[in-house]
Amino acid sequence: MSTPIKVGGFLVAIAAIFGLALGIGRAVGPVDDEPAAHDDAHTSGDGRVHLTPAEDGGAEIPGGLMVSQNGYTLGLAEPRSPAGQDRPVAFTITGPDGKPVTSYDVEHEKQLHLIAVRRDFSGFQHVHPVLDEESGVWSIDLDLTPGTWRLFADFKATGADALTLGTDLAVEGDHRPASPAAENRTATVDDYEVTLEGDLTAGADAQLTLSITRDGEPVTDLQPYLGAYGHLVALRDGDLAYLHVHPDGEPDDDTTEPGPDVVFHTAVPSAGTYHLYLDFQHDGVVRTAAFTVSADGAGDAGQPGDEHGETSGHAH
Repeated sequence: MSTPIKVGGFLVAIAAIFGLALGIGRAVGPVDDEPAAHDDAHTSGDGRVHLTPAEDGGAEIPGGLMVSQNGYTLGLAEPRSPAGQDRPVAFTITGPDGKPVTSYDVEHEKQLHLIAVRRDFSGFQHVHPVLDEESGVWSIDLDLTPGTWRLFADFKATGADALTLGTDLAVEGDHRPASPAAENRTATVDDYEVTLEGDLTAGADAQLTLSITRDGEPVTDLQPYLGAYGHLVALRDGDLAYLHVHPDGEPDDDTTEPGPDVVFHTAVPSAGTYHLYLDFQHDGVVRTAAFTVSADGAGDAGQPGDEHGETSGHAH
């Protein structure tokens, strides 16, 4: 082949590559284009915050997945603890200025709600730590079995938005993970039976009705607990994304009955398995009923990940 022919072929190839690259660039768009912003969280008229899918399939990160958010950070005094009953746990919430927060708004009769759950869902506690207003240190005793526990701090610093931050606490000892929980819609605690009706669908509002009976008889005299007849926490299997929801109505509103039904409205951000924990009070004792349910994928806003390799929103 002669030299002119070789050069001509080379130039044709270069032109073809340039044309292809230009076509791709036009199809993809300029590299400095900013993606359109979406407001993925909306507040309903009753004050509940719902996480809904964005138009492009993304969604706001649910609560409890981050140790730091909006300048606030959850920090444990000690990241490890011995196993046992009444083990002291202390932590602080530091603000955007790097100092411990000492001023909180009261929500649901408390300044801060702490949820402790073992990552295999074999343990659950909803407690209310005590704040040292000078140091900003929160403290509480927890009943801890060996394994990794996830701690969720649900709070509203004065002048800021409500947040749920999460962190892990390693509990020393012989850790034997529990088997994955099977789906259940009936839970027994002491001599009470609680049944769950309603279905979860990713990205859509769902009504859940929890009915409480005792020795086969409907419980119609539930007692208010933290300003409601029941509190429901939902945790997504895998990453333990956190949702804290509250029931329709309030005690003494001349409409809401004190049982046997407690009705909740919530939305979950993705398909998958969810673990639900209902706190209710009767005869002066707070009890917790646990459920495991599945959400289908209609309107799926993304699948959870399992960053910690164990079994696996803040909404009001």
